[in-house]
Order: sequence, then structure tokens, then C-alpha cells
Amino acid sequence: MTTTVPSRTATRRRFLACPPTYFAVEYTINPWMDPTRPVDSEAALRQWLTLRDTLRRLGHRVETLAPRPRLPDMVFAANGASVVDGRVLVARFRHPERAPEAAAHQAWFEQAGYRPTVAELPNEGQGDFLPVGDLVLAGSGLRTSAPAHREAEQALGRPVVSLRLTDPRFYHLDTALAVLSEDQIMYYPAAFTPESNRTLRALFPRAILATDQDAAVLGLNAVSDGRHVLLTEAAHGLAAHLHAEGFVPVPVHLPELLKGGGGPKCCVLELHPAPGGGR
Repeated sequence: MTTTVPSRTATRRRFLACPPTYFAVEYTINPWMDPTRPVDSEAALRQWLTLRDTLRRLGHRVETLAPRPRLPDMVFAANGASVVDGRVLVARFRHPERAPEAAAHQAWFEQAGYRPTVAELPNEGQGDFLPVGDLVLAGSGLRTSAPAHREAEQALGRPVVSLRLTDPRFYHLDTALAVLSEDQIMYYPAAFTPESNRTLRALFPRAILATDQDAAVLGLNAVSDGRHVLLTEAAHGLAAHLHAEGFVPVPVHLPELLKGGGGPKCCVLELHPAPGGGR
């Protein structure tokens, strides 16, 4: 019996990214961060440039957010805001070390012609809010607060599905779940509560499930354009599953940024357009 591999179509995307000019691991706010492990700044920049250039080679537009001194985690631009249908909700970081990043994001969006709303409740942007289809999947339990989901629903204008994270290694939703297309995701069941697992199974019965090994290398912190999926080169099992599902895995090498607990998705904030506005 032959299995038909689904046909996947890429759509052009627009991203906001911040160079790792000041990237360092100077404090610990997630289990990946160890200030005693030195960061190779030149290697971090080379790896970030490769990620940016790969996205551009695939036809996507990458805007630049200017880095600011004393904010070493700004390279993880996905955490600074959520953008859905042209609406922007600026983050309110839980940890004081990252709190000033929100003002940098707000300023960028205002200068770019958006009218951003600033969150009042703990909310870490696209780290915890992932649009898929007509919904927004939202994480809570470790960084973004559960009440912030209702605030985001009002600000972003889409129904929000609440999911609770339980493992400190997967501190944002985008470390435990990746949106692949309008109706397909991949995720790591052990990172979620039983109730959240039931929700995900009901919404995405054919989802790709990550193994412990692939989750442990942040293989789910991936960027998809509907066909190409940029993910860490160490996530071999996920790459094989993606290929079998008709996606094109694009391995990337970001070991320096992994020292801060980030992968490809952490580094790019997708600027979801207004309806009819194109990419």
C-alpha cells in the first residue's frame, strides 16, 4: 500500500531579527543558561548571519531591530511582541533582566507604522503566542501568565487556546511546539499537562510528536514557511518525520545561541500581516 506524501506550499514571510552584538550569558533565567560557560561572540554572529541569510535565500524578508547595550538577550527577538493580522501586543517580561527589551520593540513598531498595545500582564510575545489557522496557541505556567491569554485575545483579535507548560527546560511554548502550516504542528507531549495534551490531540490529531532526544536539543524551536522548516541540525528524528510529511527540513547550526536557551524560532519574530496585506 502506497502512502501519499502531502504537497506543501511555501509562503513568503516577513521577520524581525536582532543581531547578537551584545549577546552573552550573564545571568540564569532558564536551565540552559550557565554564566560559567563562555560565549564566542564572533561565532554567535556568524551563526546568526547564516540563519538570516538562509531565510532571505528562501525568499523571506528579514527586518533588523537595533541591539542595545546591557541587553544580552535581545537576539531572541521573538519574545518582544506578538504580531497577528497586523495587530501588535508588546511583551511584558517576567524577569527584570529582560524587561527593558519591551521598550525597544515598542519603538520599532511605532516607527514602522504599527499601533502597538503594551501588555499589562506577564507576556513574553511570540515565545508563548503562536498563530495557527484561525487560532492562537498560548503557553503559560513558566513565563506568560494564564490571565495574559485573555488580554492577548482582546488585543490580537483571535481566539486563544490556553496550554500549560510544566518542564522548566521548555520555558516558552516555542521551545515545546512548532507551527508547521495552517493545520499542522509538531510538539513534545511531556512538556505539557495532561489537559493540554488532550487539547492538542483534539485539535491536531496528525501532529508530529517529538522524542525526548529531539526535544532536548530544542529541535522544536523551529521556523516554518509552510514547506521549509528551519530547525537545529541535531534534531535528526524530527527532520526525518518532517521529510515523511512532505516538508523540507533545513538544518541550521546555532550552538552559541543555544547557550542562552534559544534556537532558530527564538531569533525571529514573524510579522503576521493584516488580512489581504500580503507578506
